Amino acid sequence: MLAMFSTFWAWSLWRLDPLISLPLTVGLLFLVGVATYHGIIRWILGAPMLAQIFATFGLAVFLRSAAQALWGADFQLVKNPLVQGRISLGGLFIGMPQLVASLGALVAFGFLYWFIRKTETGLALQATAQDKQAASLMGIHTERMFALGWGIGAACVGVAGALLTIFFYVFPDVGATFSLLAYVAVALGGFGNVPGTLAAGVIVGLVEVLGGLLIAPALKYVAVFVIYLVVVLVRPQGLFGRF
Repeated sequence: MLAMFSTFWAWSLWRLDPLISLPLTVGLLFLVGVATYHGIIRWILGAPMLAQIFATFGLAVFLRSAAQALWGADFQLVKNPLVQGRISLGGLFIGMPQLVASLGALVAFGFLYWFIRKTETGLALQATAQDKQAASLMGIHTERMFALGWGIGAACVGVAGALLTIFFYVFPDVGATFSLLAYVAVALGGFGNVPGTLAAGVIVGLVEVLGGLLIAPALKYVAVFVIYLVVVLVRPQGLFGRF
């Protein structure tokens, strides 16, 4: 939601197309992620789980209310983006904005995967996530890694929000739907399994589209969550999770 409104605001004030303002949105969301960690998360890491849930839920409510106060509850749309039209592939029509957003997401995924798997900082992030105490004993600044992880996570949301703004409406509650779908994709793919999350995201998208076509548009999300519940009951670690 914050990423989409930031992108929309850049278009409203300076007529910056979402693709042009994408780096600004990503940078802003990275700073927001780091600030969120230092301002809230680091103080509740050792608190009971219920306190952590209330704190993050309260932050979400605050951001949604702030967006509604600043921009209103109306649905907003970026008009005349740089990418428009559609193409035909074997009789199947694909919107250019959706295609560009998909390609942009794949590029961002590839860069994130390379960073996590191939760089020293990425390996330090993995070590911190697996065992904070052991990582600290090995000389890794775990506090910095936690802040960086939150920043990177928020930056990924910035990429997604900027790309979605090309073709999707912007409104204060837009984050709720996509947050649930993102959680389903991560859970289906297996927590910590980046390639599995990508594959699960494709599965979620296919189920959503086919559910809307074959069952009813109003029930497309029901089909997604039915698949999620079945997988969780049969394989709690996810489709591609190891444990």
